Amino acid sequence: MSGTSMSVIIALGAFSAIFGIAYVFMMTRHRERISMIDKGVDASIFVGKNNPSLSPTLKFGMLSVGIALGIITANILRHIFYFEKGIAFTSMIFLFGGLSLIANFLIERKLDRKE
Repeated sequence: MSGTSMSVIIALGAFSAIFGIAYVFMMTRHRERISMIDKGVDASIFVGKNNPSLSPTLKFGMLSVGIALGIITANILRHIFYFEKGIAFTSMIFLFGGLSLIANFLIERKLDRKE
C-alpha cells in the first residue's frame, strides 16, 4: 500500500472509532434514562442545576482560547528559544488547555456560590 492510501485508511478508522464511541455513549444514556422513567423516577434529575446554555459554551470557548494561546506560545518558543517542534506544541497546548479548564472550573464555582 502506498503512503497516501494508508493515511486515508487511518483517518477513516479514527473517525469511525470516534463516531462509534459517541454512538454507544448516547444510546446507553438514552436507554438508561428511558428505564429510569419507566420505573417512575422523577425526570428533573436529568436537568443540571447550572444554566445549560451557559456552561458548555463557556467551557468550550475557554478551552479553544487556551489551545490557541498554546499554539501561539509554542510557535514563539520554537522560533526564539529553538525548542523542538513536537515538544513545544504538545506541551504548550496541554498546558494552556488545562489552565483554561481550571479557570473555567473556578469561574463556574464562583457563579454557583452566587446562586
